[in-house]
Amino acid sequence: MENHRTDVGRRIALRREQLGLDRSAVAERAGVAPEYLRYLEERPASPSYASLTRVARALETTVAELIGGPPPSGAAPPEVSNRDALAELDEATCWELLAGHTVGRVAVATDGGPAIVPVNYALDDHTLVYRTAPETSPARAAEAEELAFEVDHLDEAQRVGWSVLLVGPARRLADPGEVSALTERLAAAGGDPAGTEPWVGGERDLWVRLTPHRVTGRRVTLV
Repeated sequence: MENHRTDVGRRIALRREQLGLDRSAVAERAGVAPEYLRYLEERPASPSYASLTRVARALETTVAELIGGPPPSGAAPPEVSNRDALAELDEATCWELLAGHTVGRVAVATDGGPAIVPVNYALDDHTLVYRTAPETSPARAAEAEELAFEVDHLDEAQRVGWSVLLVGPARRLADPGEVSALTERLAAAGGDPAGTEPWVGGERDLWVRLTPHRVTGRRVTLV
């Protein structure tokens, strides 16, 4: 195994030299630190598949060639560019993507300055709801006239991803009847992804609803 890892490093160094690139250039293409690339070349490292895929693309080759496997018959090396191909998403697609996930990030103002805080959420009739404790940072978000909430998904190995941003007013759900009706709807929809079981200890009895007036999204592919 150690010899195999060393062979990977030699192949990375050889391919880099064939392209006439220094480590800094390849590292910038791959989105890794030059020190990490040096480590791959000189030490018996065990890079993750995602990292090796990024290095292979930066070197205009394939993972199979770097690890010593035969390249696919007739396959051409992937083209490499540092340009991001961005595609705007329509609102319907944004809601579909949001429905497939349960964790997002809310932008809040804290005593120490702006912060981005992860919360688990649910959707309720084109609004977004999450549950938190009254004295936490996510609870403060309900005091803002305009709240920003972001959900994304990135696949480094495939070099694709998307991001959805919701902006609008948020409010605390203070009416017990409204809270009861909400929890019943979420349960009927297949559970309560907004946090029946909190990630950390303590009570999470404050519900916040975001009614966005702006829903935007992007899908990105590094080509």
